Amino acid sequence: MDKIAVLIPCYNEEITIRKVIEDFKAVLPEAVIYVYNNNSTDNTRQIAQQAGAVVRDEYIQGKGNVIRRMFREIDAECYIITDGDDTYPAKNARAMADLVLTKKADMVIGDRLSSNYYKENKRLFHSFGNNLVCSSINMLFHSDIKDIMTGYRAFSFLFVKTFPVLSRGFEIETEMSIHAVDKNMFVQNEIIEYKNRPEGSVSKLNTYRDGIKVLLTIYKLFRIYKPTVFFSALALILLVISIILFLPIFAEYLKTGLVPRIPTLVTSGFVMMAAIQAFFSGMLSENIQKKDRQDFEFRLNLLYGELERKKRESACRENAK
Repeated sequence: MDKIAVLIPCYNEEITIRKVIEDFKAVLPEAVIYVYNNNSTDNTRQIAQQAGAVVRDEYIQGKGNVIRRMFREIDAECYIITDGDDTYPAKNARAMADLVLTKKADMVIGDRLSSNYYKENKRLFHSFGNNLVCSSINMLFHSDIKDIMTGYRAFSFLFVKTFPVLSRGFEIETEMSIHAVDKNMFVQNEIIEYKNRPEGSVSKLNTYRDGIKVLLTIYKLFRIYKPTVFFSALALILLVISIILFLPIFAEYLKTGLVPRIPTLVTSGFVMMAAIQAFFSGMLSENIQKKDRQDFEFRLNLLYGELERKKRESACRENAK
């Protein structure tokens, strides 16, 4: 079991990957640096090996798929994940690792938005998108995460081994943040100085396509993690529609004793039934969610015991040397 594992998902980063590896080696000489090559067509893999990283491959394209593989294969007391494009400073890695190892943080977020991100980032609409996503999640989940979309984070063993990776692409950061908030994990923010990509390095993030994916992820996770609020809001909307359809018919009935628009009345009744069904779906989903949280805490206790066992085994191996 590694003390600290630095995880770098890579797709065509031959220009910057050597510098990233060397920078993290200088700051965390005791760490094992893993580069996961995601079908690169340039020399990323060879350069990473020459720089002394442990290089592995993930053949299913997408950052979420790479992180799933990393979290499954690597055991460490502290994980630091960064990008291979040299936009995140290695100098903050020690402070982030200490928050996990000494203060027992489950996730440490490399917060770009509280420093120079808006000045350095030259990509149109990225700052607006980051603000929109951050404010949306903090409002919906009553959290105080400073930078939702950052790719620079540190994790505990317990977070990594209990995090179900569902996303395939860049929306993975949003999923991590919501998981941590929902499961009442200890989240810390570490302010970092963002660096814009060096000349010749190209971003793999598409502002519009990936932005839409992130917003859809927020919608899906809000429905899953906050079912009472989601389905109650849906029920309220359907209730209002049903009442709007019904009131003119009821007024006509009081005036003339006749019901001239039977199809509208039937539609109103069906919409009201849908509202009732949505409300009780929310109640049922909330009970399932509570049971899931109980099961999660139980799994957390089991994993904590496994972590302590692995730490003792690692200590015994070190003493034997």
